[in-house]
Amino acid sequence: MGKTESGTYEGFSAEERAAMKDHAKEQKTAARRSSRADKAAEAEQDVLAKIAEMKDTDRVLAERVHAVVTASAPTLAPKLWYGMPAYALDGKIVCFFQSAEKFKARYATLGFSDQANLDEGTMWPAGFALTEVTPEVEERIGALVKQAVS
Repeated sequence: MGKTESGTYEGFSAEERAAMKDHAKEQKTAARRSSRADKAAEAEQDVLAKIAEMKDTDRVLAERVHAVVTASAPTLAPKLWYGMPAYALDGKIVCFFQSAEKFKARYATLGFSDQANLDEGTMWPAGFALTEVTPEVEERIGALVKQAVS
């Protein structure tokens, strides 16, 4: 959240406000869609359109993540979540891709929600920085996504 140099709370950052507006728009759009099949097809088109809007590096990463996630866990439904490509099981977000540009971050992130079955002991990662999607990274993403929905 936005803070000044003195550390006092200044409200949500411009990026956070934009993400909330995206989420509200996504909810309204989803409510207007008719059949379940139409909703799923249109939601995937929304994700692909959002990925296509991304700048070069983020777009390439998001395209690869989308391909790996949809191939590794076909039960996950692509949908937008706060303006980010996300993948849901029974309507609940399991994982998402956050572009570096969206929050002016140093790197893109593949994140997992608490719905993901990644539990390992008393502490485990729920977010992964992405700078490149190599074959090894694709394999790791596929394994994580499969574990997340198991």
